[in-house]
Amino acid sequence: MKFHFEFDVKKMLHPIQHQHNLMLIGSCFTENMGEKLQKHKFKVMDNPNGILFNPVSVAEAITAYVDNTIYTSSDLFQYNDAWHSWKHHSRFSATTTEASLQKINTATAAAHAYLSNADHIMITLGSAWIYTLTEKAPQAKHGSVAANNHKAPADWFYRRLMAIEEVLSVLDNMIHRLFFFNPKLKIIFTISPVRHLREGVIENNRSKAVLIQAVHHLVDKFDRLYYFPAYELVIDDLRDYRFYAEDLVHPNYQATQYVWEKFLGACMDDDTRNLIKEIAEINIAHNHRPFNATSAQHRKFMASYHEKTWQLQQKHPYLDFSEELQYFAF
Repeated sequence: MKFHFEFDVKKMLHPIQHQHNLMLIGSCFTENMGEKLQKHKFKVMDNPNGILFNPVSVAEAITAYVDNTIYTSSDLFQYNDAWHSWKHHSRFSATTTEASLQKINTATAAAHAYLSNADHIMITLGSAWIYTLTEKAPQAKHGSVAANNHKAPADWFYRRLMAIEEVLSVLDNMIHRLFFFNPKLKIIFTISPVRHLREGVIENNRSKAVLIQAVHHLVDKFDRLYYFPAYELVIDDLRDYRFYAEDLVHPNYQATQYVWEKFLGACMDDDTRNLIKEIAEINIAHNHRPFNATSAQHRKFMASYHEKTWQLQQKHPYLDFSEELQYFAF
């Protein structure tokens, strides 16, 4: 008896390898994948602006990295005794403009340098609903879209659903800028399986439909674009509330692990997957906490994994096992 509909995921034409530089940008699901990639020793820059949901904010952030934009105090606003940016997550907020701008401009400069030599960028879109600033919002510019509302009053925003043509235009311009800036770059698009139920069930489905239609149009247009079906794997393959957290919005550990395994199968070759298994074994040993740290058995265990880690480091010098080697040296 089958309890879910499993489908084949199209393999990526240019698989990801550990030698590659990856940038991830988009919704909170992006950070779930980024954490797993970093855990398995991939070189990753994850969400330099913080979590972003809509195509406009993603495109604006990427364009700022390409241009190496320098933000000034005129780009910030004060609310609840802190300074914020409408283009950045609240982790860039601070009690002074100088502190906030320091964090923002440092992150932008680092993203500019990293993106110029990146091999892949993974863009995860969460919602086609955008919140434009009204005249009541401080530092509001005509038609400006807020990437983060910073818990500001509702009358500072006007909500609307982007049209497919609008999403296409925003992303198409961004893609051309990216390819001109970094000709070797490959783009992976995903749609976040996180359900934006605060918008409403019907509104969430309308939003996802707009994103899916627009992204597939672009994937068909550009040969360096690839679509990974994270959304479909959770919604149509697993298709059960057992795979969501208690809020019924975010996929739980089992769901993200299932998507991760599918990602490995579709986006990485056999050699990379085998290396991931070896790294995972070392991670487990590194996280092991012994009952008796002074026992001969534990010393033997540590020596064994120090040797395994050292051998793997010699075989793959582009990986960094310094922390693990220090731990196993005991």
